[in-house]
Amino acid sequence: MTAAAAPTTTAMARFLPFLLITFLCLHEASSYSHSKLYSRSTNDNEYNDDGDADIHDHATKSSNNNNSITSQQQYRRRNVLSTMTATAIATASTIASSLLFPNKANAAVGSLPEFRDTNAILQSITINAIDKSQFDDTIAFFTGGAFEGMKLLRERNTPVAAAAAASSSGEDGNNNNNNMVQEAWLGFGPETLSIPSTFTLPISSFSQYGGHASIHVRYDPQLLASSSSQSSSETSSSSQPQYYQRSPGEFNNAPPTGDNIAYLQLGVPAYRISQMVKHYGNILDAYGWVNVISPCGLPVRAIVGIRPDPIMFLAVNCVDVKKSEEFYYERLGFVRQEYPYARLNQGQGQFEPPQPPKSVYIGPSPNCMGILLLQNKNRKKPIVPNPMLHSLNVVYAPSNDDGGGSSSSSGSSSDDSVDRTPRLLDPSSVPISFISQDSLEKEIKRTSIATPL
Repeated sequence: MTAAAAPTTTAMARFLPFLLITFLCLHEASSYSHSKLYSRSTNDNEYNDDGDADIHDHATKSSNNNNSITSQQQYRRRNVLSTMTATAIATASTIASSLLFPNKANAAVGSLPEFRDTNAILQSITINAIDKSQFDDTIAFFTGGAFEGMKLLRERNTPVAAAAAASSSGEDGNNNNNNMVQEAWLGFGPETLSIPSTFTLPISSFSQYGGHASIHVRYDPQLLASSSSQSSSETSSSSQPQYYQRSPGEFNNAPPTGDNIAYLQLGVPAYRISQMVKHYGNILDAYGWVNVISPCGLPVRAIVGIRPDPIMFLAVNCVDVKKSEEFYYERLGFVRQEYPYARLNQGQGQFEPPQPPKSVYIGPSPNCMGILLLQNKNRKKPIVPNPMLHSLNVVYAPSNDDGGGSSSSSGSSSDDSVDRTPRLLDPSSVPISFISQDSLEKEIKRTSIATPL
């Protein structure tokens, strides 16, 4: 037997018990029908046992009724048989299709049941840190107790081109953090698009289930060099992006640079403003919920509530919400979804705001992170991009023509890396990148830390 035939044989072996169940259901249906008809016939004979004359008179006077009863009995028998047969066959067919034709048959992304109806999800956002200090502060801001449950999921250090060249020439370059691209993935649970082996119903919590979104923090020393050269050039400083830097001193009160990103909304069991301030977050307001600027310039809105995945959506300011919605539908297939809430009162209380007026909530699936399109208050004022956001990352299930899909459309030379180079730019200048599900799973295995903090 070939290796390719083994999965099919295994699936058939698993399917045999359900064929037996189908046969037993059909047998019971037939027995049930016959027993009911026999019972009715026995009752009729007992009713007419008084004499042949009574039987003859009864048959003569009520021949039409008897014919009607006979036809009703036959109809009931056919009805019982057809109903139970259809039920048994439908049940067996459903189970068989799930065994013999798994999710890849309909191009579903991953194997989680909530993603069976979609071939792509919005899985993460990648944000830039301008220097090593900002990189460390951002990780501490999110995982240092400000947002209950958020932890460091993965990390990776990759030599930049200059460091690799120095290493090849005999210089000590790779041991210097300034010559390393440092990355960290933050979230509330496993990112894998399958049910983790450690998850057990009904014992395990949401934080142990798969399919969680993440915040990918990235520090590239070349980005700092590029920013420094831009700030020193008078001719290009007005047109080049200005990266976020916190204000000096003990407390940070620097506003974000750019306004195309309104906020990233989190629905967490608890948040601690003291920890946000401690790790250089700029608290804008905190009346029922909190709006804060993270150390790298990402605006965050935190709400006390319960969500399967606390990373709810990214709110984007738009010059024209309708045009932005059309872009996401035509280019990515994102459609309108029901606006998500973290609390049972669904925005009717004082601890969670309702959906903003004239806004549109979209996404590839109601079970993953989405995008909230907000109408800019001043339509004539252009949207200024926030260079902090490197990309929104869409994970997709490649079609058969893609041959399983490598890291992305551009292909990566390293088996350990995923190309997050943006391929699209939405009307609000939000960059979007694409990652195949296989590449994501490989990257998760290679970059996951042994014991998440």
